Amino acid sequence: MRKVIFLLCLCHAASAVTHSLKYFFTASTGVQNFPEFVSVGLVDEVQIDNCDSNTRRAEPKQDWMNKVIEKDPQYWERQTEVCKGQQQVFKSNLEVVKQRLNQTGDVHIYQKMYGCEWDDETDEVKGYNQFGYDGEDFISFDLETETFVAPKPQAVFTKHKWDNEKAYIAQKKHYHTQICPEWLKKYVNYGRSVLLRTELPSVSLLQKTPSSPVSCHATGFYPDRATLFWRKDGEDLHEDVDLGEILPNHDGTFQMSADLKLSSVPPEDWRRYACVFQLSGVEDLVTRLDKAVIRTNREKPTDMTVPIIAAVVVLVLVLIAVVGVVIYKKKNAKRPPSPVNNAEVLEELNPGS
Repeated sequence: MRKVIFLLCLCHAASAVTHSLKYFFTASTGVQNFPEFVSVGLVDEVQIDNCDSNTRRAEPKQDWMNKVIEKDPQYWERQTEVCKGQQQVFKSNLEVVKQRLNQTGDVHIYQKMYGCEWDDETDEVKGYNQFGYDGEDFISFDLETETFVAPKPQAVFTKHKWDNEKAYIAQKKHYHTQICPEWLKKYVNYGRSVLLRTELPSVSLLQKTPSSPVSCHATGFYPDRATLFWRKDGEDLHEDVDLGEILPNHDGTFQMSADLKLSSVPPEDWRRYACVFQLSGVEDLVTRLDKAVIRTNREKPTDMTVPIIAAVVVLVLVLIAVVGVVIYKKKNAKRPPSPVNNAEVLEELNPGS
């Protein structure tokens, strides 16, 4: 059975304070022990709600999300109705795409990822709305040009149809630039004690064998708008450095690694290198390259395996929490909110038909 896993690629910036609101709708067929439809919302990559075809009800995933009903008592009921409506829409759209691709049976995944970003320093807003099918981009909306992009020939028909729906495009633009940011600001305010906190990481130097790269591993930091890199004589290094992705920990914090190749560096020059962790608003954490503090498989085998095992376990847990076996794979993938009874949210694959 074909396994399709969508991976979220996050955008990180240590200098800008950018908040994001994203919603993922996933319809699937042929996936055993997995709901036919799943809806997940995230604020700053923290899951805020969930709804699927089994529970058929939108539910908060953070205690602070219940603050929304203080001023909007019908919020969760409205979200539940949106979830039920989207389940039918996506079930139908999945069949439409299968027909266009002349496919039957087997495992297939159809997703929508939409949302917005808001910079609380510049007040700049960006929106995004894109669809994926079986792990590949299908069609997306370019907010700047106000047109749709169809990377697959089978989506060209939909692109032309949507490009000609001027009212539909105007509605999308309004949603992504006005409605979505308004809800994002509300959510950030509700969860400010969690979302706006700062936690510094513990930083370790790891090496499997004497000939292996030295890995600088930072874990336990929040938020994820952080950078980790190597310097030599005070200058940032770009060669012989392998930067890893930021991964979530089970407690809501994050971890990341940066590997430095030292095969051609004599031991006496090691002191010229340093690993630097940067997080907006706090002083840099600098860890000098010192052979005496490096943890290795030979000397402390369990120490080396803990971060690696933790990363794998955490990734699996996140995949399950967000969409089980399916999360959207897209570089710079972004998307906006769905807490409103909005026709845009309930769009068909072929709107107006």
